[in-house]
Amino acid sequence: DLARRDLTINAMAQDENGHVIDPFAGQQDLHDKIIRHVSAASFRQDPIRLLRTARFAARYHGIGFSIASSTLQLMTTMVDEGDLDKWVAERVWAEFAKALAGQNTAIFIQVLQDCGALSKIMPEVSKLFGVPQSASSHPEIDTGIHSLLVLSQAEKLSANIDVRFAALLHDLGKGSTPPEHWPKHPGHEARGVQLVKAACNRLKPPNQCIELAQLAASFHTHVHRLFQLTAEDVLSLLEQSDAFRRRDRFEAFLLVCKADSRGRYGYEDERYPQQSALLNWLIHLEQHDYSDIYLKLSGLDIKQHIHQRRLSGIEALIAQHGMA
Repeated sequence: DLARRDLTINAMAQDENGHVIDPFAGQQDLHDKIIRHVSAASFRQDPIRLLRTARFAARYHGIGFSIASSTLQLMTTMVDEGDLDKWVAERVWAEFAKALAGQNTAIFIQVLQDCGALSKIMPEVSKLFGVPQSASSHPEIDTGIHSLLVLSQAEKLSANIDVRFAALLHDLGKGSTPPEHWPKHPGHEARGVQLVKAACNRLKPPNQCIELAQLAASFHTHVHRLFQLTAEDVLSLLEQSDAFRRRDRFEAFLLVCKADSRGRYGYEDERYPQQSALLNWLIHLEQHDYSDIYLKLSGLDIKQHIHQRRLSGIEALIAQHGMA
């Protein structure tokens, strides 16, 4: 039974007298903080063990555990020889969800990237590694590293796996930027939405994860440029993100934007006034009295007049804020 276990630290037993049965030196690996496979044959019986090992590496990273080089090599061999080619979305997502709900999820993603598994499961994320960004705004330069930094910042801001998942996927469009445009990424937002859809069609996360990831990919740069937007642009952002009807999701979206801003070397503790400004403006607009419009008008006229009143409200708020 112990020989069929995945990792040596999980391949120990104890008899009725308290004697530890440890045929694969699991106690020594516990002492040395090493995550090691029991045997190649048992490990390869279930390819999901590869993701489970990556999740263990993330879970215990904070207390010094790391994957044995021989185990990482085995994981790479499994990918190269096609062990992951027929993975089941529901089982893979279950491991992803557990990793996202834990700590150091960036380690989980990095391990999958190091062994090649990420290119099989989420090639859209894998392609971000090695893609440069402008050093003036992204000192970390590499888009893959930036995505991991954003993911780590999202962990600090929210325990919600929707927020963390969207943080990981927010810049997918940069992976499809033609190299001749590097380090700039014009139009990466629209391309990113399509890549989020492709990734989610394959991985099959819950709808709330899909919706927030698409929202973040599409509009994160709008929020970053909030104080350069016109009143019409601000209202368009609020309307297209459905902020008036789904404030909880909009607040989660702003957390992703904040994580994106802070997910850069040297910006980890940077203020993000866009978040509070947009929330305050949204609350202010929600408090407007629109009863006279509903009493006097009908159909599209109601929508148009509410839009105009909200626009006037935003213009006033922008003037108070001192924006250009």
